[in-house]
Amino acid sequence: MSRALANRLTPYMFMAPAVVIMTMALLYPLMYMVWGSFRDWNPSQTIGEAEFVGLKNYITLWNDPNFHESLGVTLRFAFFVVGFEMLIGVGLALLLDRNIRGMSVLRTLFILPMMIAPVVVGLMWRYMYHPTVGTFNRFLDDVGLPKVDWLGQHALGSIIIADIWQWTPFIFILSLAALQSLPRSALEAARIDGATAWQQIIHIKLPLMMPVLIVTCLLRLIDAFKVLEVILVMTEGGPGLSTEILALRISRTATEFRELGVAAAMSNYLLVLLLAFTVAMFAFTSLQEKRAARIRAAVEEDE
Repeated sequence: MSRALANRLTPYMFMAPAVVIMTMALLYPLMYMVWGSFRDWNPSQTIGEAEFVGLKNYITLWNDPNFHESLGVTLRFAFFVVGFEMLIGVGLALLLDRNIRGMSVLRTLFILPMMIAPVVVGLMWRYMYHPTVGTFNRFLDDVGLPKVDWLGQHALGSIIIADIWQWTPFIFILSLAALQSLPRSALEAARIDGATAWQQIIHIKLPLMMPVLIVTCLLRLIDAFKVLEVILVMTEGGPGLSTEILALRISRTATEFRELGVAAAMSNYLLVLLLAFTVAMFAFTSLQEKRAARIRAAVEEDE
């Protein structure tokens, strides 16, 4: 083998183990799930023994009002939690992007909720939402206000609050890192030109941060569509279907209803939905990166 050929093959040789592992750990299970979604499959059968039914599982789900209800709950939950987490997390980062004594301790305190296991978070908030001895209703009772049925009438909102508490620090930490990596020359040029703090945020900081913020938002959006443990512990999807997101419905369909083919089809619907959001946000990221590049170029010209 010639040296030139060896040099060309070397990168592929180093990539080969990763490609094999990814194929076995990702592509094979994915293809297995896609193939299973076309079969009338239950846990008592191997996938080869299950009857091939074509698109029946997809059509059944498409016409299933319970599936539509779970999809609606999933969309509402994901967009509310991600929207509020982005707003609060980015706002805190902008507020605390300065030299503050004890900032390292403050950051540690901020990320503590992220370090708690989801099951523990669910149990903790379930006890705080308890109708009689929970922290919130005891406080309302002490100040003379009526108690609230947190995990009944307001179950979805209560779960949204718990998720915001746990994952806003994730947005905060990444937003603060993005802020501190901004070119100081751009901010100095804006200050010299007389830009106010608000104008710097709107026209300099946020546009330059946008590529990082979009990726951060995408990561949280994907995770919000897959959340399971917190909701399972707090409400088990109830009352009714008011908090049953798709991940929980998929789990129930596979384990309680024993319809693996339908669960696989539901998983594929969720996968396609997430892929659509991912492609759209990556396209938006590309546009924002070009805008950020133009801002940096304009600053360099001014210098």
